[in-house]
Amino acid sequence: MVMAKKLRRSRPDRKSTAALKTRRGRKSSSLGNSSLRSASRRATQAAVKRILESQDLPVNRTDNTSEERAYRKALDFLLSQTDYERMRVVRYNTTTFNLDRMRLLLKHLGDPHTKFKSVHVAGTKGKGSTCHMLAAMLRACGLKVGLYTSPHLVDMRERITINGSMISPADMTHWVKRIEHAIAKMGSDKPTFFEIITAIGFCHFAQQEVDIAVVEVGLGGRLDSTNVITPEVAAVTSISYDHTAILGNTLEKIGEEKAGIFKKDIPALTVIQPSSVVAAMRRVAERNGTRLEVVGEDIEFSYRFEIARPLGPHIRATLHSPISRFEQLVVPLVGEHQAINFGLALAVLDKLKQRGFKIEEARALEGVKNLSIEGRMELIWRDPRVILDGAHNAASMQALFRGISQYIPYDSMVVIFGCNCDKDIDGMLEQVSHGADKVIFTQTGNNPKAASPEELAAHFTERFGRMAQVAPDFKSAMAIATRAITREDLITVTGSFYLVGEAKVHFASRADRMGE
Repeated sequence: MVMAKKLRRSRPDRKSTAALKTRRGRKSSSLGNSSLRSASRRATQAAVKRILESQDLPVNRTDNTSEERAYRKALDFLLSQTDYERMRVVRYNTTTFNLDRMRLLLKHLGDPHTKFKSVHVAGTKGKGSTCHMLAAMLRACGLKVGLYTSPHLVDMRERITINGSMISPADMTHWVKRIEHAIAKMGSDKPTFFEIITAIGFCHFAQQEVDIAVVEVGLGGRLDSTNVITPEVAAVTSISYDHTAILGNTLEKIGEEKAGIFKKDIPALTVIQPSSVVAAMRRVAERNGTRLEVVGEDIEFSYRFEIARPLGPHIRATLHSPISRFEQLVVPLVGEHQAINFGLALAVLDKLKQRGFKIEEARALEGVKNLSIEGRMELIWRDPRVILDGAHNAASMQALFRGISQYIPYDSMVVIFGCNCDKDIDGMLEQVSHGADKVIFTQTGNNPKAASPEELAAHFTERFGRMAQVAPDFKSAMAIATRAITREDLITVTGSFYLVGEAKVHFASRADRMGE
């Protein structure tokens, strides 16, 4: 049995969350109105500039080489496509999320998704961390490993890597050109940004002949663009409330959508969930022709927190199966929730071993020995201490503050918070009220879905009886936070991967100015 305490799950307060949405947000359709399109264009321009700057490429078009101009044109094309990640209102149906459209696009590209083996990972929280841990262990076993994740923090190419190296600008440009030609054959029903970037990832993995690709679901599972692959193993991480307007307002409905990645005769795994969620997922597994196994119930798994030299605070995990014995392993990432994710990654590794992959346990564990993931409890700056974490739902926020309290000593914590308007805002703010000594609300400048910091602050005060400050952007929020802290305090930036990405750009620029 897993020795973890169950996380308290806050049910989204749809009424209070809806009250935070702006008038423009309430009027937006699934395709966006003119003001939203205008905001999206501005966001596209900002995103292109940020990506170019992150790669030390000149932003001024006249200074670019032909290769750089081609790459910029490719970025312009990608970021001008319909992007549900940036839309305030999205209809979740087989028209907006159309797997037949995705299959047609891939058909015009030679069906690359059928030319490599894969693992498919869905879930509300922890799927990115699980994917990174799994990919690192597979790579350490000598395999050539593709990794497809979303969203990116700074550079779009972060989403597509092979053995830790991002797809090159030249390869990205090549595949965009190929896809433009494919789209021209598809008629009026054009693919979305996420479908295109997914197709690029699949084409890159096929061309580079990866031994296996670890593929993270973007949204949900059943209708996600990635759900055209037939993986070696399908896994679902912890289920909690997120995207409730799209996936459903109960954990059972959300679980069913995530379980939509289960395939006939393909091993299906998940972690310990509420019994009603597991039951819902088992029904989907049976309907799809497979058996669901729960790590910690059907597969023996346990973990414990301990403090010992020279590691300090850490968690050790154990997983046993008929062919594998992972004994008292140090969980490579910080937090109780990462122990659960690590257990799932080990279970996937075990299933791959059963399916003929050469997995040497000792080598696999070396792969995660020094693993760190950008944007997950990342210490980005030391004076003052600044932690970045892309937690964007209530359960992830609770896990973040619990992890900080267990692993990082501090006197008081200042939280810089910004989130999307379609999230469980009330649930996240409840966790912020428990974890933060001081709160500064802000927003990112390139995100049309960003919740208003003024409305966040007003709601926070009304709901939890606490005052908060407001800043128009991250740089201003950081200036306020810096003035408010002492040497032993901690600044935590969270609520959105968009905000974390903006923070990373800010600190990279600051390091450059300091000559670090």
